[in-house]
Amino acid sequence: MITMTSVNKWYGSYHALRNINFSVEPGERIVVCGPSGSGKSTMIRTLNRLEAHQEGTIVVDGIELHEKMKDVDLVRMDVGMVFQHFNLFPHMTVLQNLMAGPMWVRGASEKDARNTAMHYLEKVHIPEHKGKYPGQLSGGQQQRVAIARALCMQPKVMLFDEPTSALDPEMVSEVLDTMTELARDGMTMVCVTHEMGFAKAVADRVVFMDAGQIIEQAEPERFFASPKNERLKIFLGQILQH
Repeated sequence: MITMTSVNKWYGSYHALRNINFSVEPGERIVVCGPSGSGKSTMIRTLNRLEAHQEGTIVVDGIELHEKMKDVDLVRMDVGMVFQHFNLFPHMTVLQNLMAGPMWVRGASEKDARNTAMHYLEKVHIPEHKGKYPGQLSGGQQQRVAIARALCMQPKVMLFDEPTSALDPEMVSEVLDTMTELARDGMTMVCVTHEMGFAKAVADRVVFMDAGQIIEQAEPERFFASPKNERLKIFLGQILQH
């Protein structure tokens, strides 16, 4: 589904991604973790070209991402993204937020878009909020709306960029529960998060990044029980204490 080969990215003289080699199979669930500034969010944002890379190749569902591409919207239609901040349209109701993408981008009829929207609002367990505006919802509810909105485009892969880090602690579990259900449904997922319980429960593979590089990756049991890299041992020691 996703292949990154020898990918490098700079911001001016700052080398943000260093020789990234990474792949994701259909149906695979990957959790990416690492300290602040390690390149996690930059890497995930290159997968739908919200960030451009300067060297190497990135192929998503058979389409190579590059600076001359004309069909980046085709890739973004198939790659759902959920951000740290919910990025909902504040002047539109929950239902309107969910219907917008299918109608504007995929050309769905209003009836079909509404049916799809209600299906995914049921899936994230908040159909009763369809007529509310984002500002009337809690942070956890807004993030579940954002997940439902991404699902309305019926993507082949979902990217999550620290989806719970802006939430109050009591709201984190409702969003993680929604993501866990998605994973059980077989959605291909790449998730940048510090929620190690989620990684243990859901991930097929956990990837550790530091200083713009992938340092270590393994299935959860081995990743947590016997980390090889010293930096990963220190990171896990810090994060698992909290």
